[in-house]
Amino acid sequence: MDQTSSLTADAVVVGSGVIGSAVALELARAGRSVLVLDKAAGPGHGSTSASSAVIRFLYSTFDTTATSWEAKFMWEAWADHLGLPGFEPLADPPALTAFHRTGMLHLDVPAVPNDHSQELLRAAGVPFEYLDADALAARFPHLDVGAYWPNKPVTDDAFWEETDQRLGAIYTPDAGYMDDPRLAADNLAYAARLHGARTAYRAEVVSCERVGEVWVLVLADGRRVESPVVVNAAGPWSGAFNTMAGVGAEFTVGVRPLRQEVHQVARPGAWDGREDPAPGVFDLDLGTYMRPGPSGAWVVGGSEPDCDPMEWVEGGAAGIDAVDHHVSLERYEAQVTRAARRLPDLTMPNRPSGVVGVYDVADDWTPIYDRTDAPGFYVAMGTSGNQFKNAPIAGRFLAAIVDAVEGGHDHDASPVTYVGEHTGLKIDLAAFSRVREVNDASSCTVLG
Repeated sequence: MDQTSSLTADAVVVGSGVIGSAVALELARAGRSVLVLDKAAGPGHGSTSASSAVIRFLYSTFDTTATSWEAKFMWEAWADHLGLPGFEPLADPPALTAFHRTGMLHLDVPAVPNDHSQELLRAAGVPFEYLDADALAARFPHLDVGAYWPNKPVTDDAFWEETDQRLGAIYTPDAGYMDDPRLAADNLAYAARLHGARTAYRAEVVSCERVGEVWVLVLADGRRVESPVVVNAAGPWSGAFNTMAGVGAEFTVGVRPLRQEVHQVARPGAWDGREDPAPGVFDLDLGTYMRPGPSGAWVVGGSEPDCDPMEWVEGGAAGIDAVDHHVSLERYEAQVTRAARRLPDLTMPNRPSGVVGVYDVADDWTPIYDRTDAPGFYVAMGTSGNQFKNAPIAGRFLAAIVDAVEGGHDHDASPVTYVGEHTGLKIDLAAFSRVREVNDASSCTVLG
């Protein structure tokens, strides 16, 4: 991508994943000169490219549920959200990622109280229906409706024990997925450039400090960047970047990098070739989630069951850079076996296929979209695992916070409220504060 000719800007965004690219777009739309820096060769080359790109609405608080519901309307009208019609006719129109509406089943599990989930969806205006075990089995007969909680290792004989307990599910018909997560970041970066943002790729930041009224960032090639505003959207490197900048001592919510795998197999036979799309399935009861994909694919991820080891990445930025990006047979067998227990028609090839990413995980799996105690330094972090779906609105959250705080508003004392353009829902951005109490209602899984 372009190397910038001027190393000053009103705002610098560090990170060009789906979140950073969305932030850059909204800051540029607000009239700021924006410079995006990323150590990779292009947008979305980090953890974004390993996202499952699920669009769903069930979270653990009203504000997070309302956020995902508002974002859905942005994905559905993607070209409009990007502002591309206003630039037509484009000489070289980009390929756009597309939303596929499939519906989503959230299977019952004691860790996520069903009544509370329904209350949140109802309060946000998300269409849903509850299917008891009989209704679930009747509508989706290929689905095993057995309740197997608590989670057990697939190597344990207890995993295979039969059960006479059955479960139901919350079904949200408007859920689905985006067909190319990396392309989503590229689309946002493209739109940001149309709105005046500049991008510098292969631009690794090696130091960052506040000097007078501006932040001075030094790149690995020796160039200096000066800006009064910096937004840390560096994904799994965000914690290390905070440390580099001397930022974050006041945070009550921490973040850690986590290696994750998402696998791909063939769609279960019962759904293959059907005209009606296969719904996604969130199955915390067995410790997995899954969704259909293009060309008969079936995507399988894990929901962090307590019985499976978590692959936390140590060693800071160097440790993240050294992560093995080959899928492992052990993780593949664990996640796909869990999926096959729920879907008996699912076949499991001997050779694993999938992608590896490093998530930027907050303590309660709820992101931090906020200012910091350091003047002009903002964060969009702790986003990985469940915030791809919220990227378009996350950009607007950060733009609203930057605009308010740079204008003298005390966002800590009087948090900014965002009103959804599509839903009219009022979202209290204190829900994403760096100094909030850890969300006890969170499942502390990818579900959020």
